[in-house]
Amino acid sequence: MKNNENKMREIKIEKIVLNVGGIGEELEKGFMLLKLISGRNPAKMKSSKRIPTLGVRPKLEIGAVVTIRKNFEELLRRLLAAVDNILKRKQISENNFSFGIKEYIEIPGMEYQRGIGNRGFDVTVVMKRAGKRTAAKKIKRGKIPQRHMIPREEIIKFMEDKFRTEFK
Repeated sequence: MKNNENKMREIKIEKIVLNVGGIGEELEKGFMLLKLISGRNPAKMKSSKRIPTLGVRPKLEIGAVVTIRKNFEELLRRLLAAVDNILKRKQISENNFSFGIKEYIEIPGMEYQRGIGNRGFDVTVVMKRAGKRTAAKKIKRGKIPQRHMIPREEIIKFMEDKFRTEFK
């Protein structure tokens, strides 16, 4: 970083969120998959609405999610390798980007688990700049201006420089 650049404009990765959806036995397999990949216990998500066509009722467990906030750089490199370090521009929005992995066995170093079967999951990477916490804290909460948000072009440049990711 050059001396004349503003440190408050520096982009960092805040967290990686892995999630999987399903009902019943499929959800249990997805739960085990997230536990295997992250090494942490996922949380189960419950529905709040009734969707009769999908067989969903309120308080039915329909998904699992795990958030990784520390030591995620190596995991992110492995997850990007599963999609050949190629992402689409439409997968990027303001402050984050998401992509899906069709089968977990595509991740380098992962072996097939008979109890899980062939499952996929979604990955969301959330970016931040220094000072983002001022909008989230309870006491003396501040407002973050629009120029503090991270636009699509800056995320693309950050990912190309740091992780050698291609965007199409």
